[in-house]
Amino acid sequence: MIIGVPKEIKDQEARVGVTPAGVKALTEASHSVLVETQAGAQSGFPDEEYQRAGAEIVGEAKDLWSKSEIVVKVKEPVEKEYANFREGLVLFTYLHLAPVSVLTDKLLDAKVIGIAYETVRDRQGTLPLLTPMSEVAGRMSVQVGASYLEKERGGRGILLGGVPGVPPAHVTIIGGGVVGTNAAKIALGVGAKVTLIDVNLNRLRELDDIFGGRLSTLASNSYNLAHATREADLVIGGVLIPGATAPKLVTRAMVAGMKKGAVIVDVAIDQGGCVDTAKPTSHSNPSYLVDGVVHYCVTNMPGAVPHTSTLALTNSTFPYLLRIANFGVHEALRQDAGLAEGLNTWLGKLTCRGVGESQQRPWTTAAGAIG
Repeated sequence: MIIGVPKEIKDQEARVGVTPAGVKALTEASHSVLVETQAGAQSGFPDEEYQRAGAEIVGEAKDLWSKSEIVVKVKEPVEKEYANFREGLVLFTYLHLAPVSVLTDKLLDAKVIGIAYETVRDRQGTLPLLTPMSEVAGRMSVQVGASYLEKERGGRGILLGGVPGVPPAHVTIIGGGVVGTNAAKIALGVGAKVTLIDVNLNRLRELDDIFGGRLSTLASNSYNLAHATREADLVIGGVLIPGATAPKLVTRAMVAGMKKGAVIVDVAIDQGGCVDTAKPTSHSNPSYLVDGVVHYCVTNMPGAVPHTSTLALTNSTFPYLLRIANFGVHEALRQDAGLAEGLNTWLGKLTCRGVGESQQRPWTTAAGAIG
């Protein structure tokens, strides 16, 4: 098959969908790989490395898209890329369709086969292609939050870990999944006071054991959320409902009740955000103020550390890509029920329940669509 790896064009997105090591494995399996020029440069992979691995370097994105049977990206396509969609094209990337009905329409109208990293499941029922970027974003959320707590960036002028004789900052983390766990690990590591909120009491018990009681835990309800956000210097939103729009757990009133100069980092913004006042931002213009509270809602946080992020992501995505290339998309989806969970669009049919329910449009199962 012909696999295309375009250069990402989302604002300051420097990751790339396939590394030179992946190209070598694909070409050794008798596949052809087209890589747009400079696609991997900012992740530390120059064109020369791709060429040595067996890739053909393509100068124009439109040529790469038109020649490729499978296009492998990192982030969801932006408007400029919609014209490249065509019937039967396999698009393997993060899609995050639930809050973006326009992209859903474009994929369905063009009859693209869209497989979303964020809804692929493994045999344990976890999300193996979302996990590595959630790990990166969770860890980054603390260092980003610490930076924005500095006075010159609009924050309260608080050092996250404090110093002897001066108390540390209070970090409230909403969600005890991969993002929340990694955020807690870093926040506790620098000496912050950390409270984590989750609806799953068993998960809270697990986290209490994992962190040896150093982490304060709260059951998720509106009272506890209001109290914890009011006390927080930094709030990190890490709520996930796979494939669906994130619930708005932090209300406008809760934000208004927070300390002036407190910081919100809403990692859930890819799926619409879990804070009522959150709106997507970019690395070029990452933050804004609401009621004196700094909001950081960049939709591609891991793009700021592209070398680490690309390697972490492709370690997980590549085995699935190779399977699709070797067996063809139809057979690969038939053989792997977890990969079929990642199918969001199939030749004009919506095949993701979370997207269908979020956008109130009809959907069918992957099995029902592909037959």
